[in-house]
Amino acid sequence: MTHVQDITSSMSSMERRATLSLSSIYVLRMLGLFMILPVLSLFAESLEGATPLLIGLAISVYGLTQALLQIPFGLMSDHFERKKIIIIGLLLFIAGSVVAALSTTIYGVLIGRALQGSGAIAATIMAMVADLTQEVHRTKAMAMIGASIGISFGVAMTLGPIIAGFSGIQGIFWLTAVLSFLAIFVVLFVVPNPEHSKVHRDAELVPSQFSNVLKNKDLLRLDYGIFILHLVLTASFIIVPLLLRDAGLIAKDHWMVYLPVLITSMAVIIPFVIIAEKKRKMKVVFIGAVATVFIAHIGLYLFNSTLVTLIAGLWVFFCGFNLLEATLPSLVSKVAPGDLKGTAMGAYSSSQFMGAFIGGTTGGWVYGEWGAQYVFLFCAGAAATWLLVALFMNSPQYFANLLVSTEDIAQHNLDAFIADIISVKGVENATLQASEQVVYLKVDNTVLDKDKFQYVLGQWSGA
Repeated sequence: MTHVQDITSSMSSMERRATLSLSSIYVLRMLGLFMILPVLSLFAESLEGATPLLIGLAISVYGLTQALLQIPFGLMSDHFERKKIIIIGLLLFIAGSVVAALSTTIYGVLIGRALQGSGAIAATIMAMVADLTQEVHRTKAMAMIGASIGISFGVAMTLGPIIAGFSGIQGIFWLTAVLSFLAIFVVLFVVPNPEHSKVHRDAELVPSQFSNVLKNKDLLRLDYGIFILHLVLTASFIIVPLLLRDAGLIAKDHWMVYLPVLITSMAVIIPFVIIAEKKRKMKVVFIGAVATVFIAHIGLYLFNSTLVTLIAGLWVFFCGFNLLEATLPSLVSKVAPGDLKGTAMGAYSSSQFMGAFIGGTTGGWVYGEWGAQYVFLFCAGAAATWLLVALFMNSPQYFANLLVSTEDIAQHNLDAFIADIISVKGVENATLQASEQVVYLKVDNTVLDKDKFQYVLGQWSGA
């Protein structure tokens, strides 16, 4: 029976179940990684062998193992059952959490955090989302998962100090292990089983395409950007909790700073996201956000001795940070050709984790050698290099990605089908991947003739 794709349709119940359940696995796992960020430097001081450099490394070493192993995990999932790979990754994450929870030395926490990062299942989850969603709904599913990651960061930054205040960082690691067990339950009993798995160029890294991504200067600028953004985040949070404590705020009350700062900064960026996307002022807004991160760290370098100035500096930083976290993935999606998107996002994600690793390690070293305020100066310098790079970025094209299956279209009709699709107003580019039976499209949603597009799909289905 021929299935006519409907670009205006809602997700099926199975697709919603798949997307929400896989998003929950992301959330449960990311909560464990992020909850430690605002508290580890406070509580690690009591661990045997702790030094500023080792504390910074303990915060960030997960980024190294994550960056090194996420691509191999993703490639393995193309050859073995994806659920098995996800469960193996979660078991590694649980093992790391238990090792860290039982450790009384900084070295044990280091090993535990490295093990946590080795359960690098992000790429596998994205591949499974692609297996379980129709092509016309895949972008929507990916966006839902992206939103879940942002929410988990805010929740983790708030919960971390509360939990650590009552049970220490050991309590966070034990909770992380429990959350990961819950994630395994979700994988086994909630996530649907895909009928078949295949490579999806919009969701997975394809090794043969990696050189094409590295040749794209605009994508490299964005990779450098996410590298610097997570470098300054991780480096800053080696010292921010310590400075809040020194300013008179006890550890378990730090959430009283993070919660309002995160909520209000998120509210502030909404108009700028609208201006960037709807008014097509992405480059101006983007450069302004990078400048905001730079200004925030200059301010924190100069004024970090009182609670009021620390909170003000954090608020300015998170205005820039949240805006960049929202716009950077959108820019990668706009810049990358549709059939390169998965590979581009793989390189982007690896850059993010390497940035976290370098930021924690270097920030800890700077703190040990010169003191807390110089960590802010280091971050300001890093942000300044990004601002310089961003000034030379090209203005993005405001085209969205859309996928259409060609499974029901005969091979000899594909050229004519592509020609008809390209003739639809608002369709700017079409790339056929015959082996995947998919056409990757770039469309301008503001002018796309959806009725004609749907008519073309109906006419060619089964042809």
